[in-house]
Amino acid sequence: MPSTTPFTLDAADGFPLAAHDITPDGPPMAHAIIAPAMGVAQRYYAPFATWLASRGIQSTTFDYRGMGLSRRGPMRDVDADLIRWARDDAGAALAHVRARAGQAPVYWIGHSLGGQLLPFVPDADRITRVVTVASGSGYWRDNSPALRWRAPWLWYVVVPVALRLAGYFPGKRLKKVGDLPYGVMAQWRAWCLHPEYMLSEGEQVRAQYAALRTPITSLSFTDDEYLSAENIASLHSFYTGAERQMLRIAPADIGEPRIGHFGFFRERFAATLWERHLLPALV
Repeated sequence: MPSTTPFTLDAADGFPLAAHDITPDGPPMAHAIIAPAMGVAQRYYAPFATWLASRGIQSTTFDYRGMGLSRRGPMRDVDADLIRWARDDAGAALAHVRARAGQAPVYWIGHSLGGQLLPFVPDADRITRVVTVASGSGYWRDNSPALRWRAPWLWYVVVPVALRLAGYFPGKRLKKVGDLPYGVMAQWRAWCLHPEYMLSEGEQVRAQYAALRTPITSLSFTDDEYLSAENIASLHSFYTGAERQMLRIAPADIGEPRIGHFGFFRERFAATLWERHLLPALV
């Protein structure tokens, strides 16, 4: 049986992050980082990480600062934005995994936000393969119909008012996304209001995306309640230098009524999604 070891991961600026290594019985044939979605704690990925380890792939999960087990003190005091999450937090996770991997392959499995932030992560070009899961641009006019009609109310009213009054985004109380640091939500709002999403940060960011050469497989789902096919295609078009394989999966393709934005990581999909679609993308 795989074993799970909790540990403290020091971010690039010294911030202590909660992390776990999930280790196979024998020597790992590869190592994987599971980069979380916005507002999702690493515990959500534990069954998936354990399954990877049962297939010989050592897995590392972590929480961005202010999230899950890495939340320390009042949320309004958390100094973070999306680029810091990528550069300092995810960057530390990658450095940890690379140090353990030696010559073994290193995989990046990014759920939603975790597939967006990769070019901001130091040494991302040292990753062997990338799999993005339900990951796309958050530009609101391209969102799925279920979200698009609500997006203006969220971005122009709810978020600005909540940030001003609370000093952070109180998503748990509002039943939206979850609690998020001020800087994270403010930057995410700015990206979601721009047609080119994070490329609104400037030409340097466009160049960072274009510079990534690691092969990418995108797994997306026709019943995603947040992201449309346009969102998915838009994000992956930024990775102009990478070989890209785009897999669009409908629930009916695997004999299921629903997958959605979060479903991929549920254990019920071990045979139909993890075994059938993920593993081939890692070889």
